[in-house]
Amino acid sequence: MLNFDAASSPPATLDGESRGLMVPSPSEPRKIEMYSPAFYAACTVGGILSCGLTHMAVTPLDLVKCNMQIDPAKYKSISSGFGVLLKEQGFRGFFCGWVPTLLGYSAQGACKFGFYEFFKKYYSDIAGPEYASKYKTLIYLAGSASAEVIADVALCPFEAMKVRVQNQPGFARGLGNGLPKFVKSEGTIRAGPYSSFYFLTKMRLGLAQSPFHAQHMGLKQPIHSSK
Repeated sequence: MLNFDAASSPPATLDGESRGLMVPSPSEPRKIEMYSPAFYAACTVGGILSCGLTHMAVTPLDLVKCNMQIDPAKYKSISSGFGVLLKEQGFRGFFCGWVPTLLGYSAQGACKFGFYEFFKKYYSDIAGPEYASKYKTLIYLAGSASAEVIADVALCPFEAMKVRVQNQPGFARGLGNGLPKFVKSEGTIRAGPYSSFYFLTKMRLGLAQSPFHAQHMGLKQPIHSSK
């Protein structure tokens, strides 16, 4: 994620002049200006890649974990759980639910990373330079919490669909026919895709705030000390 503390020195532009905080692009000589549309787009893409792909990659482990919670007598451990899945569903069974996982966590990552930077600047502008510097930690935590709520709105229906597909074999062939079937049978809010929104958001708020806060605190400390 492209995060830079306001106290860090701005890099120089190509003509040697400083134009404020700039983020060097890793693949091109051009630079991305902080809080510009290109900056938010880069944060959004970073969130998609870091959240969507990583969660999809661990789908087999997540599937075994869910089955261990639902049927501990059958899925007694992670190793035996993989064996049961392989025997009953074959190799394809390891990636059951990978589509809602990829789409859901890509949407969550896009909203979390993009809106975090947006709300961080938005709340700082409201507070003003003096209070933004004095209460920077609180502003960052508030920005992270605001972004997480929006991210969970995007994630919740995909997460509910993923859990249903993984824990109820034969419920649907995939996301395309599974989500309409889910909504039709259980509704939208109380028992459907958004039934777990409160619990999901409550669980993830702390998980969302901790890494962002730790990251900004880490930027204040040098990695190596020179003597």
